Amino acid sequence: MTEKWTAEDIPDLSGKVVIVTGANSGIGLEASRELARKGAEVVMACRTQDKAEAAVQQIQEDIPQAKLEYIHLDLADLTSVNKFAADFKSRYEQLDVLLNNAGIMMVPYKKTADGFESQFGTNHLGHFALTGSLIDLILKTPGARVVNISSNAHYGGEIDFDNLQYEDGGYNPSAAYSRSKLANLLFTYELQRRFEGRGAEALALAAHPGIAATGLADHFLTGKLSWLIQGIMKVLFQSAKMGSLPGLRAATDPQAEGGSYYGPGGKGERSGYPVVVTSNQASHNQQDAARLWKVSEDLTGVSFLSD
Repeated sequence: MTEKWTAEDIPDLSGKVVIVTGANSGIGLEASRELARKGAEVVMACRTQDKAEAAVQQIQEDIPQAKLEYIHLDLADLTSVNKFAADFKSRYEQLDVLLNNAGIMMVPYKKTADGFESQFGTNHLGHFALTGSLIDLILKTPGARVVNISSNAHYGGEIDFDNLQYEDGGYNPSAAYSRSKLANLLFTYELQRRFEGRGAEALALAAHPGIAATGLADHFLTGKLSWLIQGIMKVLFQSAKMGSLPGLRAATDPQAEGGSYYGPGGKGERSGYPVVVTSNQASHNQQDAARLWKVSEDLTGVSFLSD
């Protein structure tokens, strides 16, 4: 495929309101920049205030007319998720795009504020609760989209409902990350089915960035040669700007269809311009998706679009 979709192809977004989680660095920062460049009002949902404010300043130096707002959000704390939703609703009456981008990757075992395994709790449950807490605005906004950022790591994921959060041990950082990314896709496809079942105009889509040089794996780079490894990564991996394109296309391409999954079009989907890609068979298991939805509602206390 010779198509080369870039940020230049994003349509005019004047009058649109977009939330980007994890907007202060990496893919989230680049996505926020390009959405603001096209006229959207971007709400940067971030955990750390000083980093968020620095990101806002950086974008505004590049795009003086950028419309940006920072609202604190810690996806590893449901109290913070609820407060973010309340704060957002007090300021806005529409939500055109919810870009669920934030995440943690392959961290040692720990628990969130609510006792969830941290990767599953942050990457999936936090975004599930956020989406549910904002669903009323999503449903009332014409053409609204929810875009969940997954990963090629979902191929290694397995949803074990009997040990979903490693309550019985066996935690492995890589396996837990893959599980959370598979959960992102199961959630996306089930959300789209529920939108369609209710005749909603909203769309649910997913995307993955390929292999991009971001700060997601910075916790691995702690040795004396970390500076060298980071330099090599920037040469071998595509940029965060390129990594942001699949999510941006899912969020803005007028031709995008609900339930679509975007990723880089190059070899192995590691790099390249964004195209529609496929995910594994497990991500399309409707029985697992429905069960995961119910479990997620029970764990978070956030119930929406339920039968």
